Amino acid sequence: MKILLVGNPNVGKSLVFSQLTGLNVTASNYPGTTVEFYRGYMGKGEDRHEIIDVPGMYSMEPTCEAEQVARKMLNYGDVIINVLDATNLERNLNLTLQLAACRKPMVVALNFWDEAKQKGIGINTGKLESILGVPVIPVSAVTGEGLKTMVDRLKEARVPPFLIDKADERWEKIGTVIREVQTLRHRHPTLLEHLQNMSFHPVYGFLTGVAVLLVSIFLIIFIGEFLIGIIELLLTRWYLPLIEKLSPLLGGEGLFHDVLIGKLIDGTINLEESLGLLTTGVYVAFGVVLPYISIFYFILGFWEDFGYLPRLAVLMDRIMHRIGLHGFAVVPLILAFGCNVPGVLALRNLESRREKFIAATIMAIGIPCMAQSSIIIGLVGKHGLSYLLLVFAFLFFIWTVLGIFGNCFIQGHTPSLLMEIPPYRLPRASVQLKKLKMRVTAFLTEAIPFVFGSILLVDLLHALGVINWIARLIAPVISGLWGLPETVTSTLMIGFLRKDVAVALLEALTLTPAQLTITALILTLYFPCAATFAVIMRELGLKDTLKAIGIMLTVTLLSGTFLSLTLDRLLPPQALVVLLVAASIVLAALTAKKYDPVEFEDFPGT
Repeated sequence: MKILLVGNPNVGKSLVFSQLTGLNVTASNYPGTTVEFYRGYMGKGEDRHEIIDVPGMYSMEPTCEAEQVARKMLNYGDVIINVLDATNLERNLNLTLQLAACRKPMVVALNFWDEAKQKGIGINTGKLESILGVPVIPVSAVTGEGLKTMVDRLKEARVPPFLIDKADERWEKIGTVIREVQTLRHRHPTLLEHLQNMSFHPVYGFLTGVAVLLVSIFLIIFIGEFLIGIIELLLTRWYLPLIEKLSPLLGGEGLFHDVLIGKLIDGTINLEESLGLLTTGVYVAFGVVLPYISIFYFILGFWEDFGYLPRLAVLMDRIMHRIGLHGFAVVPLILAFGCNVPGVLALRNLESRREKFIAATIMAIGIPCMAQSSIIIGLVGKHGLSYLLLVFAFLFFIWTVLGIFGNCFIQGHTPSLLMEIPPYRLPRASVQLKKLKMRVTAFLTEAIPFVFGSILLVDLLHALGVINWIARLIAPVISGLWGLPETVTSTLMIGFLRKDVAVALLEALTLTPAQLTITALILTLYFPCAATFAVIMRELGLKDTLKAIGIMLTVTLLSGTFLSLTLDRLLPPQALVVLLVAASIVLAALTAKKYDPVEFEDFPGT
């Protein structure tokens, strides 16, 4: 039997899904789309059933790609479990009555039952069951309460005995149902409710957002570096000796050796710098990307289940619309600060192709990963705070310009932010771990092959001398327009494979503070690392990726030339910081669209 979990966004479908399926879960993209859904299995032997977590939908009349996919998936299920939020029964019943048109056996699960009782909401499930004509089971997916009863009653699933086509009749029916089955009693607001109200306050909401981001970034850096240290130790102790034994068997040099093992550094193999598929490739994928992605996904999952991310999206929506994005695009952009790869993968949650292109371009050009940022802070910061602030002020200016450019010249539209704002809820560790496992598994199966494929391609180009030829080709630009020594050229080439390694290699070069600042910025602005580039190619396609490359090269060329002509020649770094920040604010203000207030008379019947 194929069971579909169907419901509005944020009603706890994923919680129900993870409780029913455990860890045997696979993530898939619906054919021809970037919409992702999860499938798993429940039970054993003849009682083993496939369960599919259908993307959230508000109506049977799709308004976005995710709802279009959800509507199509309804045709392929045998039984529907309609998950409702018991704390918001009236709005959820709208979809329930529409699902009757599918003419499929259905069971209704009233999720967050414990929370409804805490909020003083009483629901007569027996009367609701008799009205709907299908089994109605109160459940709490967080604790698992009621789920066994729901599974046992799946055999009682029935096709709803009613069919309401007109919207007015449907809402009239919902009103009648609510009056008959729901009761409310007075209670005092809880601490979490006070906090969720404060999160929308114009002052406290902004301060809360800053605090959440700072705490998240600190935890990502601290725990990420800790995990990287452990993995480095394991790779050095157990993996490196195997590679050292394999190297002589491959002849110690030559094309095959250089591709798999890489170059010997001072006569030895270096997992970070040898640039081989089995050395740097394994180290990048599992020693750097995976730790940051794991902690990022864990923290993201916590704020997601806690209910803060929708509030952050609302707070950022006005600002994000000025650069062609809506508020929820802040989530993949935040992810990109840890590692660009999961940031790009998260773009599939954005609705329009225009948004995906703008966000991907901003990520690839202007957002350094956490590892790269840490090294930039360490190296550039040695020469004073003003040079370090200049790096991030320039990146802020680039974000603003790219967003405004994309908003003005890229065809398409940015949809308005229409999303569910769930109440604050304390997540459970077991649910968080299951969600983390699903996301990390999806990353390993989707992104890691592209990471290794890109590293293999770069290794082949390096071994065949193509990289060195490119280095000689761009040397006049580096020395002439950017005022940098030719020794920087090879470092820039390495940056295509590993940005943080390339920035770290700058320490060995004798660069002035201005040259170091320019080089660090150029390493951030030009091509993303091979892993990110491969994932962008997959998400955007060849045509849009080539457009992004053109923008990258143009921005890098102009930025390096501008800084070479101005930094420490015409203006000190402090003056440039002020100039760039002021220019960003003025540009954003001048290009802001003014919206006319909507009068109620514009909407008939209100």
